[in-house]
Amino acid sequence: MHAAVEARGHALVTGASAGIGAALARELARRGHPLILTARRADRLEALREELSKQVDCRVLVADLEDPEAPTQLLDAVAEQGIEVGLLVNNAGYGVPGTYGSVDWETHARFLQIMITAVCELSWRFLPQLQRNAGGVINVASLAGHVPGSAGHTLYAAAKSFMIKFSQSLALENAEHGMRVCALCPGFTYSEFHDVTGTRDQVSKMPDYMWMQAEDVVREGLDAWERGEIVWVPGKVNRVIKTLTALMPDRMALKLVAKRSKDFRKL
Repeated sequence: MHAAVEARGHALVTGASAGIGAALARELARRGHPLILTARRADRLEALREELSKQVDCRVLVADLEDPEAPTQLLDAVAEQGIEVGLLVNNAGYGVPGTYGSVDWETHARFLQIMITAVCELSWRFLPQLQRNAGGVINVASLAGHVPGSAGHTLYAAAKSFMIKFSQSLALENAEHGMRVCALCPGFTYSEFHDVTGTRDQVSKMPDYMWMQAEDVVREGLDAWERGEIVWVPGKVNRVIKTLTALMPDRMALKLVAKRSKDFRKL
């Protein structure tokens, strides 16, 4: 079994019921990390808890991060169980199809609550525990946070870019506590994400070499966090895309994204 790094405290994984979140939970369990799994879907969480409890202590806390009270409720629920968090994995997320003006503000507000506010509040509320346990944070960002924003899903790349910068600052501030903070930035990953956003038919036309399995993404991501990487883009193809985009003049990069947006974003 892979030896857990600084495994004091439980690993709290948000959005753990499917996709990258479930894959993260499985890989963390394989590495010996006790778990707290949270998401909205109790049935899926319970099935995963039953599976992973054979390997590590695994708790389930049903929560909807759309609720502004959820971070405080999670903090209280963890305290009631007499345990502490040593690794916070901010994974919960999704995309909102359409252009900015075509979507009602309430939908945008819910998105911002889950993707930015909850990430920041959970990190702040659990920070004393993370510092005590010399643990860390993994923020599941995206390759989209490194490339120019696209037409459609207007706030998605912006939120992921925020997560990257937030991770960098948090890492520098907390290095003295022995904490590791990593922004994990996947590209196209096989999961339910594109079904939820209604872009499955579009992205299915992308070439196979653009895609990664969730298991490979999380294995790379956890390895990167363990060795102290602050930002990690899994997959050689994705790292090439990040590098080439950074080297391009902004005007050229934006023109390229404008041409290809319809291939992976729903307007």
